[in-house]
Amino acid sequence: MILSRTKPASSSSGGNDDVTVSKRLPKLSDFLEARDYVGALTLLEFNRGNLKNTHEVDLWIGYCAFHLGEYSQAMQVYQNLSKNGSEPEFDLNLACCYFFLGMYMEVNKILQKKLPDNKLKSRLLLHLANKFADEAKESDYEQKMGQEIEDKLSIASLNYLKGHYQEALDIYKAISLDHREYLAVKVYQAYCYYKTGYLEKAQEVLHSYLQQFPDSAIGINLKACIYYQLYDGKAADAELKNIKDKVLQGLSCYRDLVQHNCVVFHRGEGALQILPPLVGIIPEARLNLVIYYILQDDVTEAYNLIKDVNASEHSEYILKGIIHAIIGQKNGSREEIEIAQQFFQAVGNSGSERDTVQGRQCMASFFFLLHQFDEVLRYLNSIRSHHHGDDTFNFNYAQAKAAVGNYKEAEEAFHLVQNEKLKNDYTFISLLARCYMMNKKPQDAWELYLKMEASPDSFNLLQLIANDCYRMGHFYHAAKAFDMLERFDPNPEYWEGKRGACIGMFQKVVACEEPK
Repeated sequence: MILSRTKPASSSSGGNDDVTVSKRLPKLSDFLEARDYVGALTLLEFNRGNLKNTHEVDLWIGYCAFHLGEYSQAMQVYQNLSKNGSEPEFDLNLACCYFFLGMYMEVNKILQKKLPDNKLKSRLLLHLANKFADEAKESDYEQKMGQEIEDKLSIASLNYLKGHYQEALDIYKAISLDHREYLAVKVYQAYCYYKTGYLEKAQEVLHSYLQQFPDSAIGINLKACIYYQLYDGKAADAELKNIKDKVLQGLSCYRDLVQHNCVVFHRGEGALQILPPLVGIIPEARLNLVIYYILQDDVTEAYNLIKDVNASEHSEYILKGIIHAIIGQKNGSREEIEIAQQFFQAVGNSGSERDTVQGRQCMASFFFLLHQFDEVLRYLNSIRSHHHGDDTFNFNYAQAKAAVGNYKEAEEAFHLVQNEKLKNDYTFISLLARCYMMNKKPQDAWELYLKMEASPDSFNLLQLIANDCYRMGHFYHAAKAFDMLERFDPNPEYWEGKRGACIGMFQKVVACEEPK
């Protein structure tokens, strides 16, 4: 949402709204009506030296730069105007630039001046209170908001930032009904639908805007994000190509956003180069950097990056839950596990997420950590159709199936996993081996052991095979496993296990249950 005035400052000498820089060149108004702020700036800069009223030209340059997202350039213009004049409007416009540059202390200094009260100042104070997390002031300023469109949009934007997407959506819908000409509000609606998981609806609303403005960087970027959720990073990146070259070479405000999303679409490629400078600028940058560190098994960096974040978004709750769960499992800390459970339960039980795919995943994670696998499966079964090709989901689903003794379906789910990193994880190998043994395929379990290099994990797997095969009556493979264990460690228990397995095998041969 742009907090600037709806009209540029009028000339102190009056005159037309259109600044005709040359009779042989297009009018400034032509560029503005076409939202071509680059063209408008080019025209103004080119003719600046030929115009007598440079004061008015500076106002237009500030206006165009601001709407182009070049807040630093607009800031310099208003700083110069403030030094050379005493009009309060210059200070307010400068405060808007500071706000969008994240310079909140500077905004506060300007607003502390004896500036006349007006709607723009009130809205700035409201947003500033939100940035300073001053709930009392924010509530006070919000109550003073009127019925102007800008005031309603300000309240809607704050609801959006707090994750109250339905409240924001209600405001945007009401505005759209009364002012169908405000097409940009469609984009805000689409963002709310996107955030609440209604991707098809978001796409539908956004389409009506892109029909009118097919070159909109914000619109195309959102469309690419929707494609990423509906399809994959390849489809999203293909959509983003429509504006990538133009944005990366031009608009700085969109450049950061597009570069950030390219990292996401490319599964973290270039994350350490792109994301760190964007932390604090793009809200999702910190969270995506945390995800990158988690995927790289660098839990310490992930934890350090998010530990001081006061979770308000569901994505923040989920990431905190994941990190505490990983730390708890690695360190055997029950306290960390309980913290993770609280984060997952908070999302899964929330009114907005209870019946969503994300909310059900969180409840599955909550019960997983409690080892209540019947409940885990109840939630996972309800969303399984949404995760057919998801390796992590299939891995968790297989673990839950194995935990409740449904080894046939567990084995099938394990075979759906394609990720080599997961397939080489000891938990994966050991549980798949157990499924093979329980499903009367001891040779397959034995081959899993043969593929492993000598390590503590391979020794543990050998113990698992020896004991499970013995328990299931697969005495031949139990004898082989106990024999190997005895060679590594001449423990009397392994000798006794091997002896018992051999006797069991002999009995099966006598009973004609095994071939001679």
